[in-house]
Amino acid sequence: MQLMRLGPPGAERPVVRDGEGALHDLGGLTADIGGAFLANGGVAMVRAALEAGVLPRLSDEGLRIGPPIARPGKIVCVGLNYRDHAAETGAEIPAEPVLFLKAPDTIVGAYDEVLVPRGSTKTDWEVELGVVIGKTARYLADGDDPLSYVAGYAVSHDVSEREFQLERGGTWDKGKSCESFNPLGPWLVPADEVPFPQNLGLRLSVNGVERQNGSTADMVFGVAEIVRYVSQFMVLHPGDLINTGTPAGVALGQPEPKPFLRAGDVVELEVDGLGRQRQTLGQA
Repeated sequence: MQLMRLGPPGAERPVVRDGEGALHDLGGLTADIGGAFLANGGVAMVRAALEAGVLPRLSDEGLRIGPPIARPGKIVCVGLNYRDHAAETGAEIPAEPVLFLKAPDTIVGAYDEVLVPRGSTKTDWEVELGVVIGKTARYLADGDDPLSYVAGYAVSHDVSEREFQLERGGTWDKGKSCESFNPLGPWLVPADEVPFPQNLGLRLSVNGVERQNGSTADMVFGVAEIVRYVSQFMVLHPGDLINTGTPAGVALGQPEPKPFLRAGDVVELEVDGLGRQRQTLGQA
């Protein structure tokens, strides 16, 4: 099953898509798909309701596909987490995960417009596996199962402005937190339906030209290690999002002139089993 939120920004309604592609309204079970829903057994509740056949059918005709979770408390990102991506940018493979934060209000739907920031000349793409936390994780020990703290997975687009990120001093955050810089979805797939997240293909194209084609098997640090590691430095709460890094093929790693994004460009991206996104770039 696939958890979704449909409707205009700020007024999305929670729905579930079953294995046959039919949509069902979740309004009788929850007001939204967010941290409280995930923490209180929401996924299991929806599955039980689906199996019981008690959820009303819903048509998606004309409805916008919003991000599959309500605004998270935080977005934690892992940089340089694919060996080939580190190599293309001339960086050393990190000994420990490189962490940075992205503003939660960057989250938009999988088909929403992405805005090139004012003054930007180096807006870049990054297809990533998004990990949504399902229960509070703090100081996870070696004997803990970090994947048991994951509610589900989604396609995440970690849009970046490389000049802001790398050439303007300070931290990476200001090149990562521009408005609309994190399309998410189109849906959230429950974790138990993705039992092995380290064997998923990721692909991205710009204007029909393939730019990225990698696999989560090439992560320097896998999902379980990332969740365990992050929990040593901050509390992960239900509904939080972790962006786990991107494979090679970003504009930053291309020869000159680097094909950074411009208004009018179309980006399409997908992760095996998690759906597909498509965004047209606009100008802020």
